Amino acid sequence: MTITEKILASHAGRRYVEPGEIVEVEVDLLLANDITAPLAIQEVERLNLDSLFDPKKVVFVLDHFTPARDVRAAENCRMIREFSKRYGIEHVFEVQDAGIEHALLPERGLVLPGELVIGADSHTCTYGALSLFSTGVGSTDLAYAMAEGRIWLRVPETMKFLCHGKWQRWVGGKDLILHIIGRIGVDGANYKAMEFDGEAVMALSMDGRFTVANMVVEAGAKNGIFPFDEKTKLFLAGRAQRPYSVPEPDREANYCSVWEIDVGTIEPLVALPFLPSNIRPVREVGRLPIDQVVIGSCTNGRLEDLTVAAEIMRGKKVKKGVRCLVIPATQRIYLEALRRGYMEIFLEAGCIVCPPTCGPCLGGHMGVLASGERAVATTNRNFLGRMGHKDSEVYLASPAVCAASAIKGEIVHPEEVL
Repeated sequence: MTITEKILASHAGRRYVEPGEIVEVEVDLLLANDITAPLAIQEVERLNLDSLFDPKKVVFVLDHFTPARDVRAAENCRMIREFSKRYGIEHVFEVQDAGIEHALLPERGLVLPGELVIGADSHTCTYGALSLFSTGVGSTDLAYAMAEGRIWLRVPETMKFLCHGKWQRWVGGKDLILHIIGRIGVDGANYKAMEFDGEAVMALSMDGRFTVANMVVEAGAKNGIFPFDEKTKLFLAGRAQRPYSVPEPDREANYCSVWEIDVGTIEPLVALPFLPSNIRPVREVGRLPIDQVVIGSCTNGRLEDLTVAAEIMRGKKVKKGVRCLVIPATQRIYLEALRRGYMEIFLEAGCIVCPPTCGPCLGGHMGVLASGERAVATTNRNFLGRMGHKDSEVYLASPAVCAASAIKGEIVHPEEVL
């Protein structure tokens, strides 16, 4: 079996599963946010339950429209707090514990190798970087899991991506996943597992792996997953909240397809509107003027991302007329960036540093686009109207490209500002 199949088999109480089977599996952790939790809560309350299956395995992260953008957002947050108090849910993150959910849970050691995690958010697939099965579900599916501790899933086929070669300067996880989505399309991995391996993948930092796993859903995948190695072990040291077991694929595992990728051929890339698969090398985009830059999100708001952006922006100024938003993914990342002097670099450059939030990524708040405006962002989706008005445009790129573009006021290769 593949890594994904082994995890599903173990959580179904089975010795073996194969693609296409429907299995009922036990859940190790389940997640919802301030947008998706209210509907799940309403469904649970209809059941008049005395207790949930295990309050310690339920996590709520208030990150999308918080700090509350309006009265409705504030009411949603209040509902979550009251429900959590009533059912004894301890893992409720907001304010001083704030963070974007898919950066926060790994940081706190709440998702671990070999586990099965579901979340009422499509980018729950991010945690596969830690060699576990994680996937997004609907709010009513989550309500059932909160009550029963289990869910049904169809075992996906697995696509394998073997990545070799030497990384070019300014090329990383964001460029790799954009390259892959550009090759296979936004439906190229529909309900499949995407497994990543090879020496180039193992050379990626954990932050880079989280970025790759985060965007597998943009190819239609059910989940993404990485093998466990020393970097995974070091990341979890001092973080893991409980013991974990490490799944490994069998040598005889069956893959529906195997893709060989030479990362040395990948340049800094950008996804043009209105699909993440509409990929071009940055040098071929044609210096498009921009109105806004966003460096952050559950895709690229981690410390390594801020490090790259600070390196490029040090001693430079954001182009007049461009709004550059820097959003650390968690409070801990924010604090470490502050200690390293990155915040001074960003502020002196003319950036706006925002609290941890999903905010502009989904056109929620703190960076919504007006008609005719163009943004380049480290976020994960550039669909029509994604960041605001239906006549605005979003271009997806790495922190390096976004930082350089903020300085030039148009989409450029990082080398053009260094």
